[in-house]
Amino acid sequence: MKVVAINSSPNMDKGNTAVILNPFIEGMREAGAEVDLYYTKKLNINPCQGEFNCWFKTPGECFQKDDMQWLLPKMNEAKIWVLATPLYVDGMSGPMKNLIDRIIPNARPSFELRDGHIRHPGRGQSRASRMVLVSNCGFWEKDNFNALLVHVQAICKNTKMRFKGALLRPHGPALKRMLQIPGLVDDVIEAARDAGRQLIRQDEISHQTLEIVSRDLMSMEDYLNRGNRGSRQRPDTAKES
Repeated sequence: MKVVAINSSPNMDKGNTAVILNPFIEGMREAGAEVDLYYTKKLNINPCQGEFNCWFKTPGECFQKDDMQWLLPKMNEAKIWVLATPLYVDGMSGPMKNLIDRIIPNARPSFELRDGHIRHPGRGQSRASRMVLVSNCGFWEKDNFNALLVHVQAICKNTKMRFKGALLRPHGPALKRMLQIPGLVDDVIEAARDAGRQLIRQDEISHQTLEIVSRDLMSMEDYLNRGNRGSRQRPDTAKES
């Protein structure tokens, strides 16, 4: 089974998003999946220009000559898309949204009625039928992901893909620090890995597994106090710019 994972963190494999994404990918590979991982920071993807050449002049093909020329075909060959993004201003990162905007060549300009909504039908060249979200947030509360979840689920409806779940990590920076203490958060990392195995072997990720990925690592008050102490210790970056 082919999987394409996109990590849109500017810190790539050194960021907090990768702390959950990487074991998730390991689990999928252990279960036999072929996973290709790409970082938006390394990709040259221009914004959609909204001229609709890909619908009318060159159907299914964008006029822009950038990395979407080879990336979109690879995405279309995969059965599963994994969108991994840090939470930026209640949504996905700009590079991730930019990439998603550029999948428009997969759609036709005509309309169809699907599940009571008017949608654009696909061209049939994409095999992708599953989508998973992986996201990290610096705030303590899990409900900060709500707007992002609604957005990704809407993308799934528009692309006729099944949303298979979200590995969400609130107060993510704490997880990275806790990894330095053996055994303290092993269950979180193993749950992310097990989520990958479950997705490939069972086509589902259990609610219990996802809850472990998102579990509280400390109290809200402790996180608040630790975060404020840390911010006071950091230099004033405004004076350095």
